[in-house]
Amino acid sequence: MTAAPRPPHFVTIAVSRASDAREAVDEALAALDLRETCFVLAFVPDGHDLDVTARALEAGGQGVPIFGCTTAGQITPMGYESEALLLIAFPREHFRCASMLIAPLRPVSIQSVAAQVRMHAGNFRRTAGWDRLALILADGLSKQEDVLVSTLEAGLGDIPVFGGSAGDSLAFRETFVLHEGRFHSDAAVLLLLETDLGFRGLGFDHFTPTETQLVVTEADPEERLVVEINGAPAAAEYARLVGCATQDLSPQIFAENPMLVRQNMNYHVRSIRDAPDGQALSMFGAIDDGLILTLGRGKAVIETLEAELDVRGHREEAPDFILGFDCILRRLEIEQKQLSAEASRVFRQRRVFGFNTYGEQHCGVHVNQTFVGVAFFEPGRRELE
Repeated sequence: MTAAPRPPHFVTIAVSRASDAREAVDEALAALDLRETCFVLAFVPDGHDLDVTARALEAGGQGVPIFGCTTAGQITPMGYESEALLLIAFPREHFRCASMLIAPLRPVSIQSVAAQVRMHAGNFRRTAGWDRLALILADGLSKQEDVLVSTLEAGLGDIPVFGGSAGDSLAFRETFVLHEGRFHSDAAVLLLLETDLGFRGLGFDHFTPTETQLVVTEADPEERLVVEINGAPAAAEYARLVGCATQDLSPQIFAENPMLVRQNMNYHVRSIRDAPDGQALSMFGAIDDGLILTLGRGKAVIETLEAELDVRGHREEAPDFILGFDCILRRLEIEQKQLSAEASRVFRQRRVFGFNTYGEQHCGVHVNQTFVGVAFFEPGRRELE
């Protein structure tokens, strides 16, 4: 029998599967030594009472800052889960943190946010020999992440930004971020981190472009809505190209047949959220008139996951842990193919912890159907991709 992977050395993981929000918070917090903790990330399952969750975290947190968001699923020490409260405690010995709430998001005030972010970073005192990165958790229904992440990249300069958009288990009603004891919609939480750990950014999908191109001939960019493709109703034309009836369009079909957009010689996924009226397509990312999209074809998802997570530090060591932001559409495809157990095995072996998102932030771009993460190594030189 294969031995279970060891827990990480440099963070502490706590999980509760209790359905009652207060009971779940109390159980998870009891597993953490908050006296040694700099801050905690909380990834909250859909269905938990958020007011109760926020109050319980604030009351039991012993003054330790707790940030987080609602999710479309969690990645725990067991792998994929859907009803688990996941807490990740980052110790003061290896991390420093400064937080900022960005609200409202609709619309993002580019100049104002960029100025606030520059000031925020400037006021965050540097620690000699430590390196910086930023995490962003955003309202996944705000439709503002594209502008937000490009604004953050401009404001933060050479500080790399990674993150994910909050979810609500494909209900698409409301998503929230947690900051200073309250859950906020139409908002994002920016965390500036300093650490003496080595780290390396990850970002990958499992799609290659086909020869099938689609031209957006009518769109509503503010609503991320594609009205026409190739001069025809968008949903009908997309269904024709992927070989199904319009009425059979589903999250599973969208997950397995994404559209890709080319940017700087790279292809990024522009995932479809739904076909709200059977005519248009609602997207998870930015869209505009005249945009040329390419239909994507999937590669072996588990083999790609294993290969991309098999990262090494500068001494060829494996990561201590990987903080992961994994698109819910990737998980839907994995579940559709009955590969959840295999994906969870890979996450366990690589010590991946995080949540399923409504979109991911990586290298100044808001992407979809992508795994974005940060691999942390024992203290040493930072590594960037």
